[in-house]
Amino acid sequence: SSSIVSNRNRRQWLDAYAFAPRIRDLHDKRLFIHGKAELYPGLQSIISSTSLNLKEIETHWHEVLRLASSIKQGTVTASLMMKRLASYPKQNGLAKALREIGRIERSLFMLDWFRDPSLRRRVQAGLNKGEARNALARAVFMHRLGEIRDRGLENQSYRASGLTLMTAAISLWNTVYIERAIDSLRRKGIPINEQLITHLSPLGWEHINLSGDYVWRTNLKLGQGKYRALRSVNSSLYKKQA
Repeated sequence: SSSIVSNRNRRQWLDAYAFAPRIRDLHDKRLFIHGKAELYPGLQSIISSTSLNLKEIETHWHEVLRLASSIKQGTVTASLMMKRLASYPKQNGLAKALREIGRIERSLFMLDWFRDPSLRRRVQAGLNKGEARNALARAVFMHRLGEIRDRGLENQSYRASGLTLMTAAISLWNTVYIERAIDSLRRKGIPINEQLITHLSPLGWEHINLSGDYVWRTNLKLGQGKYRALRSVNSSLYKKQA
């Protein structure tokens, strides 16, 4: 409807914070519109019986803009504002306006999700990256089963920072050597599918010994700017496949 389109134009202040989640239990979610569901026979089965209350948005629009400006400038965090709004015994006007805007945003996103396969692929790819990072963190933190058991906040912070540092180091190591491996294959004339490169992830750890004995030999120390030798490959096999 024209009302939804006009509100979509108004949401430009949110463009810098585009969020594309994989909505849980999407089949149970409903679209919110301004008007009668009968106007959209193809979507009537998934349109909510509750109509959008655009009056709440119009009435409290300036408050919404002030809130958005405060969040952008760092005066207040979004999480703090959500907690404060939720703590009120009775839902105030700003909270109602944000609820209606949220319904519009989710409805527009659901429509984009239904019609855009590339959006679904991008969201799934992003979700896979997040899960891969969590799996790496659990592998690194295996002896404590992924649990931070320190009682003090300072020690908890050290433990979390150490885990972040280790996963970042592994990711950096993998990124450097993946890049060197790709460059090496190219120099040997082996064709590389650029589309496949976008699906590579630096979060694997199968080649890293996360447990067991570590032997540090000073004579094997690499100098600055030096790298370990890459594994040799049979170039003829790749050329036959190409």
